[in-house]
Amino acid sequence: MYYRTTYPSPVGIITLASNESGLVGAWIEGQKYHGATIPEDTIEHGDMPLFDTVKKWLDKYFAGEKPDISELPLRPIGSGFRQEVWSILCEIPYGEVITYGDIAKKMAAKMNKESMSSQAVGGAVGHNPISIIVPCHRVVGSNGSLTGYAGGVHTKVKLLELEGADMSGLFVPTKGTAL
Repeated sequence: MYYRTTYPSPVGIITLASNESGLVGAWIEGQKYHGATIPEDTIEHGDMPLFDTVKKWLDKYFAGEKPDISELPLRPIGSGFRQEVWSILCEIPYGEVITYGDIAKKMAAKMNKESMSSQAVGGAVGHNPISIIVPCHRVVGSNGSLTGYAGGVHTKVKLLELEGADMSGLFVPTKGTAL
């Protein structure tokens, strides 16, 4: 069974979803792939202790604190490849960015391959079902392009600014979504 509630945040309403064992989703209103990984309907159930814990975590995050991802029982639903990419996302330090290419290199090493496609990594990053908490907003193009955020580039910029990320080498692309 899957449950849901909402959390009003500075970047919009966030829908939280869980099963009995942990958080399976956190989607910003209007986000691409909103709820796409949940295999069945969810039931509104806002008074779950897990949701209280996640909301407190988000309160800390939006207050500019650095809550630890390990405080939350995360259970994103996805293929083994996507799970591996999402675990790399969880290692990106608060306020820092990494490129799709950097993640591709880490994935290639994990899979004992010479190389890995940045586009394949980009697909996994883009389908991250636990926005903000699993920090896919910290992933940028190799040229500093702020691209590829399912919640919208303007939201990505807000989150990175909130974290105090060095934005000097980053830019919003005018066309395309180069990785």
